[in-house]
Amino acid sequence: MREPHIDYAAVFRALPGMVALLTPDLVYADANDDFLRLAGRTREQLLGRYIFDVFPENPNDPAAAGMRETRDSMLRVVATGERDTMALIRYDIEDPQRPGHWQEHYWSPVNAPVLSPDGEVALIVHRVEEVTELIRARGGPASDSRGRVLEAELYTRARELQQVNERLRRAHAHEREVALALQAAMLPAPRPLGHHQAAVRYQPAIGALNVCGDWYDLVELPGNGLAVAVGDVVGHGLAAACAMGQLRSALSAACRVADGPARALDALGLYARFVEGGESATAVATFIDWDDRSITYSCAGHPPPALLHPDGTVVFLDQATDPPLAARPEPVPRPQARTPFAEGATLVLYTDGLIERRTEDIDTGLSRLAGSLTQHRHAAPEALADALLADLLPTTGNTDDTALIVVRL
Repeated sequence: MREPHIDYAAVFRALPGMVALLTPDLVYADANDDFLRLAGRTREQLLGRYIFDVFPENPNDPAAAGMRETRDSMLRVVATGERDTMALIRYDIEDPQRPGHWQEHYWSPVNAPVLSPDGEVALIVHRVEEVTELIRARGGPASDSRGRVLEAELYTRARELQQVNERLRRAHAHEREVALALQAAMLPAPRPLGHHQAAVRYQPAIGALNVCGDWYDLVELPGNGLAVAVGDVVGHGLAAACAMGQLRSALSAACRVADGPARALDALGLYARFVEGGESATAVATFIDWDDRSITYSCAGHPPPALLHPDGTVVFLDQATDPPLAARPEPVPRPQARTPFAEGATLVLYTDGLIERRTEDIDTGLSRLAGSLTQHRHAAPEALADALLADLLPTTGNTDDTALIVVRL
């Protein structure tokens, strides 16, 4: 059976209720027939024009706030990519036949995003329902009194709702600022590594406060060496971030005094037993020796680092794997392994959010990572880090945190 051809432009124009499409700059791109009819405007009067040039605010009402609230709602949609339902607003409309004469109107608006393939907001769907008659609710003298009471009650409740929503938005913005400051304090900023290049990325799960239990670290070792590590604490949010901060600091200190990555993870495992949320955390530590061009590594329940050779082949460093931190009843020395590298190779450490999907075997994620590394093998670390995130993370947002570090050897 052939699927019927649907003319979506015709469907849009025939939609019941007032619906308009605006660009992220709040310029009208289209409007359906009901919108044109009820707003008293032609399509030519709308298309290509800024919304508040077509519908300016009533200059005779000093308390008017409809324009500001509508603009703020639409800009929130553009900034967040999420639907925004507004409280009831009063927004008077100038009579197009009688300039200077304003007609009282009440509206219930909803603004929603239309996303482009790259996830950006391409259009705003602006749907409004006029509730002027409901607010007036007039009939005879008795109903007139009840209508005025209803009008006052509805309008007051709507204003209260708008104020509560605004306070919640301010509180959320403040919480986000605190989370970002905490993240910056807990994770080291990228710094020069001599003539070697490195890039780091940190991607919290969707819905997280921009802090999580994943971490990365680069530690300069005595002599001519560098320790590179990543780790992952179970969970999200501030509790996981606090455990992460303690474990990252402990591993950073252990790497400076241990004679190898395995001994550093041994010390971290002992410490993790006394950190709330530290047990069952995973970590991988690598020691790079620039002089003999070798990497010594050890993994504590963590996905293996990837070594991208200059010819595009990828090897996963999986010859020294062990259970997560503090997972055994009694401590057991961890294994470590050593592998050589050629100049121009790239070392990639990451957390499981980059490769794991609930519906896939982990080997599928590792294969996808290897393919992306091979494809972008000529890219510099910064460009390679961006390419890996673009290739491997879902476009709708990841449900797990992701830390990533790329070092050109």
